[in-house]
Amino acid sequence: MLPSQRDLFDIPRAVCYLNAASWSPLPLAVRDAGLTGVARKLRPWEVEVGQPAAQFARARAAAAALIGAEATDIALIPSVSYGIATAARVLPAPAGTRVLLLEDDHSSPVLEWLGRAAAQGFTVEVVPRPADADWTAAVLAAIDRPDAPPVSVASISSVHWADGGVLDLGWIGVALRAQGAALLVDATHGAGVMPLDVMALGVDALIFPTYKWVLGPYGRAFLYLARRHQGGIPLEQTAAARRSVDAETAPYLADIGYGEGAQRFDMGERDHFIGLEMASVGMELMARWGTAAITGRLKFLTDRIAEGLTEAGMLVRMPPAALRAPHLLSLEFPEGMPAGLVERLAEAGVHVARRLGRMRISPHVYNDEADVDRFLAAFHDAMAEARP
Repeated sequence: MLPSQRDLFDIPRAVCYLNAASWSPLPLAVRDAGLTGVARKLRPWEVEVGQPAAQFARARAAAAALIGAEATDIALIPSVSYGIATAARVLPAPAGTRVLLLEDDHSSPVLEWLGRAAAQGFTVEVVPRPADADWTAAVLAAIDRPDAPPVSVASISSVHWADGGVLDLGWIGVALRAQGAALLVDATHGAGVMPLDVMALGVDALIFPTYKWVLGPYGRAFLYLARRHQGGIPLEQTAAARRSVDAETAPYLADIGYGEGAQRFDMGERDHFIGLEMASVGMELMARWGTAAITGRLKFLTDRIAEGLTEAGMLVRMPPAALRAPHLLSLEFPEGMPAGLVERLAEAGVHVARRLGRMRISPHVYNDEADVDRFLAAFHDAMAEARP
């Protein structure tokens, strides 16, 4: 099993950080990459010819390696919402069809479609949170609902950000393709920490940012678009997307036809010396450890927490192990979460998140068994304080 990688981070022993799903600490190597990028911007006359292009290629390759894609199918974007907006321009959602969303899914894969529905004439259908925590079965039932209009797009997360429920994209993709529908995936909580192969899954589009699980900065994200959709119109019109728009030669707008591959969907001002360097190093670290090893490590930690809570008789509910992501443990409180519980834990140096009335616990490779034991002890004490 992959050992704890705590030594690669600047995390004091007194800190028990179990909140990677909000934002991750940066590895020291990623910090150093940021300093390298700052140095380039500090003295731009020393930037080597070809360095920006090499940086773009490195970032695309690092992102592609985490999701089973080809580097030429990856666009450089700033955020998940940007990627969803781009995908919504190229994935058809004709009038009279349905677009499927998940109840209480993160805003990114939701709001774009809510804003488009009236103008495009499609219906937004929200799949209710299943009582049995089986999101996959709920989505499949919605796709095959009798006497309903056909589905054109399912815009869903691979892991529900609040309850930690995992969706089987393989089965969902098969059901969607049977209706000629597209699968658009927000893999914020999946890329790098769970196996993902966009080619094998037949995904139409998939987006993930770097500031959470893949140990990078804010403002960097990646969009995979299947080649069958790469002929669409990008969100922004940039020189880099065209075949020949060159400031050093005349005519300037020599050939404004779009270039090949997903590069046409790159964001404007993609020359981000600092953030791209950091994002690349973080993703390369993840690839070096390997997704299977990371998944195993994080499942070991969340299972240990779940067992500890069960053995202590804590009055919380969790999704069944087979239906929850290995790196997210969401605790539901049947009688309501005690007021100030998350704050009490933070005072004890234990950091988790409150999400939609639940407590979300999200370890990463820097956590170890001592962190688990510390959480269990602090949680027990905080719950005892909260009781009348």
